[in-house]
Amino acid sequence: MTNTEPQPATGGGLYVPKGAAATAEYALDIDPKRAGWTHSSLRIVELAPGDTHTFTTGGSEWIVLPLNGGCTVRTDADEFHLLGRESVFASVTDFAYVPRDARVQIASGAGGRFALAGAKCERRLPARYGPAPEVPTEVRGSGTCTRHVRNFASADAFDCDKLIAVEVITPGGNWSSYPPHKHDEHRPGKEAELEEIYYFEIDGPHGFGYQRVFPSRAGGADVLAEVRSGDAVLVPDGWHGPSVAQPGHAMYYLNVMAGPGETREWRICFHPDHVDSTGGYR
Repeated sequence: MTNTEPQPATGGGLYVPKGAAATAEYALDIDPKRAGWTHSSLRIVELAPGDTHTFTTGGSEWIVLPLNGGCTVRTDADEFHLLGRESVFASVTDFAYVPRDARVQIASGAGGRFALAGAKCERRLPARYGPAPEVPTEVRGSGTCTRHVRNFASADAFDCDKLIAVEVITPGGNWSSYPPHKHDEHRPGKEAELEEIYYFEIDGPHGFGYQRVFPSRAGGADVLAEVRSGDAVLVPDGWHGPSVAQPGHAMYYLNVMAGPGETREWRICFHPDHVDSTGGYR
């Protein structure tokens, strides 16, 4: 990791290759200042065996999510032991929610990699443990658009103030985040305004995938990126999808979302050119 200061992501900077947003403490450090928005954050911390990492949550709520390995998460008044997992492709994982205005320590006896998904928030909710068996999972789509969604912190699965986060596994050769959809306007009952981060890992050596984001309005986000393990794509606005997995290499992505709405909800609008009158694929 380097000790350079991440620069704001604008234009082509919406694609963040591995290492481009690294700091002395994090393999990836995307905060609202770097992203050029107001709410969503994502950090990846890598710990050697026996290492610890301490941070203050400030005005954001955070979820500590093991990518590989386990850890102990300690706050000012709580302690949670996360069993973690061997890899993001192996299984769902347990996780810990930590509130704003807290001091947090992550300690790992065996070492590992841990995602910190965050969102600027207003309410200070209690710290909590999220058991892996209680994570709702679903198969979304069909055929070559089949993907497996782990709704560990979806709006209807786990209580947060602003943060929404899910994991998606796309089998090799399949498309996900399809049909293209957006959530960049506040339209009550139809669409919620949410900033989104995609963080990618690809199963197997030399694997890659593709991520598309295209404008929903003049001057909007426009990205076509080849993504590999450790890369991220920022979605401040616009239609996003598909996410395409290379044949023979499953694709993982972590979605981190938050926005200014008074109600925490995931409401999206599908691109009309890619759905029929019943909402199915064209």
